[in-house]
Amino acid sequence: MDFALTEEQSDIRAAVGRICDRFGEDYWLDRDRNGGFPHDFHAAVAEGGWLGIAMPESVGGAGLGVTEAAIMMHTIARSPGAMAACSAVHMNIFGPHPIVVHGTPEQQARWLPELIEGRVKACFAITEPDAGLDTTDIKTRAERDGDGYVVSGRKIWTSTAQVADKVMLLVRTAPRDAGAKRTDGLTLFYTDLDREKIEVREIEKMGRKAVDSNMLFIDGLRVPEDDRIGDEGDGFRCLLHGFNPERILVAAEGIGIGQQAVERAARYAGERTVFGRPIGQNQAIQHPLAASWAELEAAWLATLRAASLYDKGEPCGPECNAAKYLGGEAGFRACERSLLAHGGMGYAKEYHIERLLREVLICRIAPVTRELILSHIAEKALGLPKSY
Repeated sequence: MDFALTEEQSDIRAAVGRICDRFGEDYWLDRDRNGGFPHDFHAAVAEGGWLGIAMPESVGGAGLGVTEAAIMMHTIARSPGAMAACSAVHMNIFGPHPIVVHGTPEQQARWLPELIEGRVKACFAITEPDAGLDTTDIKTRAERDGDGYVVSGRKIWTSTAQVADKVMLLVRTAPRDAGAKRTDGLTLFYTDLDREKIEVREIEKMGRKAVDSNMLFIDGLRVPEDDRIGDEGDGFRCLLHGFNPERILVAAEGIGIGQQAVERAARYAGERTVFGRPIGQNQAIQHPLAASWAELEAAWLATLRAASLYDKGEPCGPECNAAKYLGGEAGFRACERSLLAHGGMGYAKEYHIERLLREVLICRIAPVTRELILSHIAEKALGLPKSY
């Protein structure tokens, strides 16, 4: 087994790192204070050709795997942009995957090039206020109307909807109890975000102010049949192809943020002198940071293994969920320990650690909670009865 990156993967890390170097601490601190989508960062990533890293070469993508995408997102997360930078681009990586797997050649040619080139931004509207993680309980409806559908309902935690041109939208086209399984009757669309029919209302939140999260209120949105991905009623199965890549990428992002925090804390501890010696000489400072270094390394190996399984087409649900769990937990502990290593200055915005702590929390909550991950692993890996 060789755990080293290939030459191509090392080149990806270096090229993406050079883009991130153009957007330093001051840029992201300003975005954290004042908001505003980082359009110039998004454009720079698009100009480098990286928005299509895991999309087919036939539509202008790089045709690489989720492993390479994870390396890319890990590099971005480890830069000063952290989760704000990641969230500006990672929808392009996992979000269109149902189009890549289930879209017709015509749909792929129509939709993917403009995403890859950065001419269009998309958002992901799945979650609903009353359904939460129970996706099968969504209420947003699409009624047949001639050669298309009319959609009405609500969505929540839809990131980038303030700036998006397109929306990946999961709806009900049949009642929940109409099919043999609870997932029957769900249909997936990728369509124009028509702001005359969709009210986008931003949610004030704890962190990542640069990338908006929103509630959507949909009233009479017309969707042509050509904007449906896969068969009617088969939307949940189509959507599944984006779930495992998303978990892998979020794991990589949590790990990168945690590693950035530990690096900042180690640098501070080596420079900060109290009682005539660097605080980094004290084991009470050293040991928590060293433990986080080890935890993050282990989580990264688990993430690369999950990505490798996915790219080989092998079953990998528990592994992808485990990577997301380990990455989120290790990243959070690393940021917490790094803030404490800074003492009072960890609370100051100029040291960036408090921002990293706020942003890394996303990796524990979204797109699925720690508790649901553990329930999934208990069922799928350990053979225990389903608990949810």
